[in-house]
Amino acid sequence: MPAIHKHPEFIVRSAEPFNGGPPLPLLREHVVTPSELFFVRNHGNVPDVDVASYRLRVEGVVDRELQLSLAELRNEFPSVTLPATLQCAGIRRTELMAVEPIPGELPWEAEAISHGVWRGVPLHAVLAAAGVDSTAKHVAFSGLDVVQRRGETFGFGGSIPLAKALSPELMLAYELNGAPLPPTHGFPLRVLAPGYVGARSVKWLATITLQAEPSANYFQQRAYKLFPPDVHANTVDWAEGEMLGELDVNAVICQPTADATLPRGTIDVQGYAIAGGPQGIERVEVSSDGGTTWTEARLSAPLQPWSWRFWSAQLALSAGCHQLVVRACAMDGATQPPVAGPIWNFKGYMNNAWHRITIVVS
Repeated sequence: MPAIHKHPEFIVRSAEPFNGGPPLPLLREHVVTPSELFFVRNHGNVPDVDVASYRLRVEGVVDRELQLSLAELRNEFPSVTLPATLQCAGIRRTELMAVEPIPGELPWEAEAISHGVWRGVPLHAVLAAAGVDSTAKHVAFSGLDVVQRRGETFGFGGSIPLAKALSPELMLAYELNGAPLPPTHGFPLRVLAPGYVGARSVKWLATITLQAEPSANYFQQRAYKLFPPDVHANTVDWAEGEMLGELDVNAVICQPTADATLPRGTIDVQGYAIAGGPQGIERVEVSSDGGTTWTEARLSAPLQPWSWRFWSAQLALSAGCHQLVVRACAMDGATQPPVAGPIWNFKGYMNNAWHRITIVVS
């Protein structure tokens, strides 16, 4: 397995497979997340890919099947550069775990998100070269990693609707932040599906399959599905539930950190917000009294669509215990639920309730 190089303060949620993210104050220091801080979500060990023999296969209901080397992708197709934020579907799971236990899932806090500058080939250009049959409705991806579930061995996979696959933001990325993809982030090639849960941005991309139905891969049909609060692991019907796709509006406090003790006076509260779709964040509000009163935060300059936005607010706090709360509103009017209870689900996905931390002012 290739070596994994991360910042000394990187929070490792599991060693094998490797998963983790940066401490929130470090995450908030960089609009473009350095590779050493970029969060990692893996379901198997990082594969060691020989780029000389690597070929991307494009198959399914296409006019012509393709086998493309990395050099052919770089030299024979147009290249695009796109700043975009990736977010794990399990972000802020620990807050859902506080509502009701969620066994068997990683205890992600709010660090499972990062923003990079990606370079690669527009997916629509590769699909055009293959020719898309009229029966195609979904584009399925599978990776070169090896995972085991239910006694079977296969590569991580998933799919997106054809309409999303043909949109201009969809990319087959071979660079992150001006350098080749690090092995743990998908070298030599990965999908970048901005606005969708990170699970659809398949790494170590091996095959693209055009087909009439969503991917039959375990991670499309079972692992990354959303169920209502009354469904539990022992009652679930896997044929039901929502296949995860688009992200929701979300906002997080990065600084100060939970349970911090601060001197009395004016404190600077900082964090990030993401709209999910291309429309962007319109407003972020912060409260120091659990949500009774609100202060509008200052927003950083807008980035391109599909990008997070940093925010900050100065709050004058008296001595005592304070519950800080943040909420955001997207430009399309989307907002966040006040509490996590009504959105609890037994997989711990898609928590976008108002983010709350408690601090003490001495």
